[in-house]
Amino acid sequence: MIEPNWVLARKRRNLEQRARITQLIRAFFVDSGYLEVETPLLLPGNAPEVHIDAVPAGRGFLQTSPELCMKRLLAAGYPNIFQISHCWRQGERGSRHLPEFTMLEWYRAEGDYRDLMVECEQLLRRLCPTGEMNWQGQTIRLDSSWPRLTVAEAFARYASASLEDVLREKRFDELLALEVEPQLGQRQPVFLTDYPASLAALARLSPENPQVAERFELYIAGVELANAFSELTDPEEQAERFTADESLRRQLGKPPYPRPEKFLAELRNLPVAAGIALGFDRLLMLLCDAASIDAVVAFTPEDL
Repeated sequence: MIEPNWVLARKRRNLEQRARITQLIRAFFVDSGYLEVETPLLLPGNAPEVHIDAVPAGRGFLQTSPELCMKRLLAAGYPNIFQISHCWRQGERGSRHLPEFTMLEWYRAEGDYRDLMVECEQLLRRLCPTGEMNWQGQTIRLDSSWPRLTVAEAFARYASASLEDVLREKRFDELLALEVEPQLGQRQPVFLTDYPASLAALARLSPENPQVAERFELYIAGVELANAFSELTDPEEQAERFTADESLRRQLGKPPYPRPEKFLAELRNLPVAAGIALGFDRLLMLLCDAASIDAVVAFTPEDL
């Protein structure tokens, strides 16, 4: 008799939790008036991002995020939508990274990034009705309003150099990962807000302070869990950002990507809106008190 795959068998409790939490998340969004949608996994091209590489597939690419298609639905008049979807990114492997992973994304019309902060708090409290999360010996309190910390404040508090210096020296990602992120969300979740305009990605700039973008990332116990924007709706500005990012990609020797022209053509119809991408596997890792993301997926790339 062939021995069972004990590595896979030991994951049963976490996989049962995964199924239960998936249903709770769906119920939360349906109760909140959201429509669940499905969009294609194979695309002609993704949004060009300097540090994200798509996986080629046939004559296109596997999606790095369902973002562009979901925004096209918003532009067509769908007000509040969510999706739990597989995504792929080349070269991403570690205790918190998989090259194929699951993303929870949701978008709401007539809202901004502050509304998404409130929904993050509501969602996590629904999933943790005791008002706390216990992960790797840490107790994270969820029952009160979570702190909002600007990027500038975080670098002043935790980094060995100022935000202005690290941006000039192009060391932002390095110091964020090594010095700032490990300090975030240790007692309760924290929203890292108001990213410098140069790191706006697809976010709109703040009307009150155009030096920063209306963007936040959610951290729990030093783990980056979500990335959110008040959405940019100006197609000309978005096209300029895509061109700049694609130019930088080519300078770094990365493969060129086709520009998402249909998305840009429809962007003018996008209403005032906000959107968020939350790492579903990382959320499961935290909720299941797992040290690694490997423990909450049935198969890792090495198992196949």
